[in-house]
Amino acid sequence: MKVQYLEIVTRDVDAVCAAYAAALNLQFGEPDAGLGGARTALLADGGRVGVRAPLRQTEEPVVRPYWLVPDIEAALAAAAQAGGEIAHPPMEIPGHGTFAIYLQGGNDHGLWQL
Repeated sequence: MKVQYLEIVTRDVDAVCAAYAAALNLQFGEPDAGLGGARTALLADGGRVGVRAPLRQTEEPVVRPYWLVPDIEAALAAAAQAGGEIAHPPMEIPGHGTFAIYLQGGNDHGLWQL
C-alpha cells in the first residue's frame, strides 16, 4: 500500500509547511491550482504531501490520505459495500490522476489512481 497524496487542510498553510520543512526536510512549491491551491512537496517514495486552506467556509481542517489503487471504481465500490459513504465520486485532475473520497468511522478516506 502506498499513500499517493497526503492532503492537509489547515487555516495556516505557511506555518504547517514551515513545520514539515523543518522537521522532515521537505521542500514545498508554490500553490497548485489543480490541487485546490495546495502547496506540495515530493516524498521519497514518489508520493506527495499537499497543504492547502479550506476551499469553503464549512470545510474543517483535516488530514486525508489518498491510497494509490489500480482501479478507483472497484476500490470505491468495495469501500461503499463495506459501509463507506461516498463523499466525492471519482474525478480526474489533469496532470495528477483521478481521486475519490469516502467517509467511514468518522474519518475522511481518499483513493487515487494514476
